[in-house]
Amino acid sequence: MQTWRDSTTPPTATPVTTPKPRQVTGWIIRPAHKRTESEQADLARILDRCAVLRSVDQLVSDFGGMLRHRRGQHLDAWIAAAQASDVAQLQGFAAGLLKDYDAVRNGLTLPWSSGAVEGTVTKLKALKRAMYGRANFDLLRRRLLLNI
Repeated sequence: MQTWRDSTTPPTATPVTTPKPRQVTGWIIRPAHKRTESEQADLARILDRCAVLRSVDQLVSDFGGMLRHRRGQHLDAWIAAAQASDVAQLQGFAAGLLKDYDAVRNGLTLPWSSGAVEGTVTKLKALKRAMYGRANFDLLRRRLLLNI
């Protein structure tokens, strides 16, 4: 320290930028092939420091792969791994998946989706709320069919 104090040039320090939790979450959720090289390097540096976060990254990427590639046959193994993890949130998520196991497995396996039906129901409910009980069924039907 004394040599630095006596020196005419101050020591140079490289600033360390710590990523925000939201950034790290985004890196974990995003597939590896969609991360930039710097994001991949930063995430690897963070995962090397924290074993729990490393297991979270592995479980999240495995579940994302099941969703993207419709691999419902791996659901049992994923639930077992999530329940064996030390992360209470993932254990709770796995327990929630088990409550409606058949629907989750079908959603991860079958090509059909009820998204269009759910969208129509949501639109109808929003329209009904907007009218606030001021009209009868005939007007509600007309507004829905005419899309006004």
